Amino acid sequence: MRDRTNDREPVIENRKARHDYAVAETLEVGLKLVGTEVKSLRLGQASLAEGWVRAQVDPPELELFNVTIAEYPPAGANRQHVPNRARRLLANRKEIVKFATEAKAKGATLVPLKIYWVKGRAKLLIGIGLGKKQHDKRADIAKKQDKRDMDRAMSRRR
Repeated sequence: MRDRTNDREPVIENRKARHDYAVAETLEVGLKLVGTEVKSLRLGQASLAEGWVRAQVDPPELELFNVTIAEYPPAGANRQHVPNRARRLLANRKEIVKFATEAKAKGATLVPLKIYWVKGRAKLLIGIGLGKKQHDKRADIAKKQDKRDMDRAMSRRR
């Protein structure tokens, strides 16, 4: 069997999540999708910005909410998926229980960070996000700006 990994396939990132949350731990999970969702994702037509994940301990399950995967126009009107539906996430039972208990204990949120492709299958990276305060966000922005300024100064020196 040949490896069907393709570098040209889009990676959909939730950059807002890293700004709003301090991500403690991450987990790679599979997505249970219908055909038109897969085709739309291959075109990069998705938004993770407002998404969140719900984890249950009994029965162990993960569900993805409020992530928009755009309709795939060539499929026609009768075969379209619902763009904003809840989607089941696929992971090991132990991992689901571990993430659910950690998120509940810390008072954290499970946030979707990135959708990417591994051997032709869509994978989602989720993380346990602890909400940042406004002053933490400002400090992060200041650090990024300082690093950018130092890099510019170093590049001019060369």
